[in-house]
Amino acid sequence: MAFLASEHEGSVAALAALEARYGSVSPREADVLVVLGGDGFMLHILHEHADLALPVFGMRLGDVGFLMNRHAIEDLPERISAARTVELNPLHLQAGDRDGRRFSAVAINEVSLLRQTNQAAHLRILVNDRERVARLVADGALVATPAGSTAYNLSAHGPILPLGTEALVLTPISPFRPRRWQGAILPASVVVRFEILQPERRPVSVTADYDEFRDIAWVEVRQHDTIRHRLLFDPEHSLEERILNEQFLA
Repeated sequence: MAFLASEHEGSVAALAALEARYGSVSPREADVLVVLGGDGFMLHILHEHADLALPVFGMRLGDVGFLMNRHAIEDLPERISAARTVELNPLHLQAGDRDGRRFSAVAINEVSLLRQTNQAAHLRILVNDRERVARLVADGALVATPAGSTAYNLSAHGPILPLGTEALVLTPISPFRPRRWQGAILPASVVVRFEILQPERRPVSVTADYDEFRDIAWVEVRQHDTIRHRLLFDPEHSLEERILNEQFLA
C-alpha cells in the first residue's frame, strides 16, 4: 500500500498512524493507493498518478468525501480485499484560444465553460458535428461524467447519472436563451463542440476539473479512450449507492 495524504491536519495524523501500523511503499512500488483527505485531494491523486493504472481506496479526512470511504485504521488490508471496484472514465478536452494556441486536458468530473466578464456567453453547440443549439445565451455550459454529475452539474440543476450509465450530461449554466432548454443526456461516445460567438466582446474560459484556459474560441469534449480509473469502495458505501441516494434528497 502507498499512503498519500492531503495537508489537512487530520490527514497528516492518520498518515503517521497508518504507516506505523502497515508500513508504506512509493506509488510506483504499490499494488494499491490509499488516499487520505477529501474529494479535492482524491481528484488531484487520480490526475497525478493516472499513468500507474492502480486501484485507489480513499478514506475521508476532509470536508467533502463523496468519493471516499470512512476512516478507520483497523483491518485495512481486509477492507481493501473486500472492496467493490467502480470504474470511472474521464473526459478529454481539446480547445483553442483566440490567438490560435491549442490546449488539452483531462477531467474526471466535468468540463465547464464560463463567461469571463459581466457579458453573458454566447455559445454554439454541436454534437457529432451537427448543430444542436445555434446560440446559447448563458453564464456558460458544462459536460459532466456520471461521477461528476453530482458535483457542479447538480448545483447547475443538471440531472444525476447513475454509475455504469454509458452517457454524459450537457447542462447550461444560468441560461437566458433558449428559455426552455435545460440540457441533454448524451451517449458517452459523442463529441460535443462549443464555438464561442463574439469571443472578443464576450470572452469565455474553460476548466477541466482544475485546469483552466482563458479567452478560448472553441472547445471539444469527448470521453477519454485510454484512461480508466478504478476506485475501491466498502460494500456498504458504494459510489453507485451514494449517487442513487442523492436523487432522493430534499
